[in-house]
Amino acid sequence: QVQLQESGPGLVKPSRTLSLTCTVSGDSITTNYYHWSWIRQPPGKELEWMGAITSFGGTSYSPSLKSRTSISRDMSKNQFILQLSSVTPEETAVYYCARRTRYTGHYYNDREYDYRGQGIQVTVST
Repeated sequence: QVQLQESGPGLVKPSRTLSLTCTVSGDSITTNYYHWSWIRQPPGKELEWMGAITSFGGTSYSPSLKSRTSISRDMSKNQFILQLSSVTPEETAVYYCARRTRYTGHYYNDREYDYRGQGIQVTVST
């Protein structure tokens, strides 16, 4: 059974950098060709794909977030990490990490994911 677990601060100040970690168990993030992804859902809005890192270490990002987003990995801990700089209060959301089995573009398609973490609430506020 594959499990993903998000961790990080629940409160971030505006203009700071948000850093979240996804710990994966039941699968290795370096084997099989998956896209280990970050997704978020602001209150009252749809799920938004932010970016991903592949099993080979390649990265892709949402065009609207690319200049502020970095996804990396710690293979020794089987984790992948999201960093989002210069956050604003509008980026208050539940952030999820997920395993994407098929990549068709820079958008969220629920049918392309088979496992997702429970999510972590992140509030951007002073």
